[in-house]
Amino acid sequence: MRKNIKLTAGIAATAALALGLTACGTSSDPSSTKDGAGSADKPLVVAASPTPHADILDFVKKNLAEKEGLKLEVREFTDYVLPNTATETGQVDANFFQHKPYLDDFNKKNGTHIVPVANVHLEPLGLYSKSLKSVKDIKAGQTVAVPNDTTNEGRALHLLADNGLITLKAGVGTDAKLSDITDKKGLEFKELEAATVPRALNDVDAAVINGNYAIEAKLQPAKDALVLEKAEGNPYANFLAVKEGNEKDARVQKLVKLLNSPEVKKYIEDTYKGSVVPAFGTPAK
Repeated sequence: MRKNIKLTAGIAATAALALGLTACGTSSDPSSTKDGAGSADKPLVVAASPTPHADILDFVKKNLAEKEGLKLEVREFTDYVLPNTATETGQVDANFFQHKPYLDDFNKKNGTHIVPVANVHLEPLGLYSKSLKSVKDIKAGQTVAVPNDTTNEGRALHLLADNGLITLKAGVGTDAKLSDITDKKGLEFKELEAATVPRALNDVDAAVINGNYAIEAKLQPAKDALVLEKAEGNPYANFLAVKEGNEKDARVQKLVKLLNSPEVKKYIEDTYKGSVVPAFGTPAK
């Protein structure tokens, strides 16, 4: 049974306090090992976003883990902060919810030491609308909602720019922000937390939504998006991550093997039908 952990002020405060204590001291957690010694019999606890991350992990747990000798525990988080702070403090052993630009920004801002271990899949970012049928229907004076965290907002703005809806400063990278738009072409923008963007669809003309939140909102990215990111050459593969030093934990390596298996590839392709695509064979760096 999965544990669904909702973001609350109390949990956030506890995680922040624990993170601060860890940053000031040294880890004395006996389950934390750099080579996996003494941890093989303990469950590997992985924090994950509900969809598709926890679903993929549940498939592994139910169909593949026992044969590999892996005890797997999946804990669901509904935000993009607590999985990393929980991994940093040792409340969980690993997490599965993010891409590299987001992790780099998070580590820099929070002084954490989370590292990627293996790419698993890509969730193409999409532009959606309840009232418009085509990207060509988006006109001056209309409002577009975008995620407000640094990397996902930049990703959203590049999607809009690639489809001719805005113009960005030359050479701006993945951390693009609204101030980097040189031509809004009459559009207005509403910045929202990524998880809440789908709920704003009725209040805006269009919205850029992360793939996992689109799926949770019963949207079918491959079918419903006005435009969708291209998978080829995309830097936003989602990966399994751990605290630096735990990459060689034997349990982590078993999970890496299973997440990059032909069985998981088939599960992703059959279940998500292009809304989520495997990203095997691309090193997580």
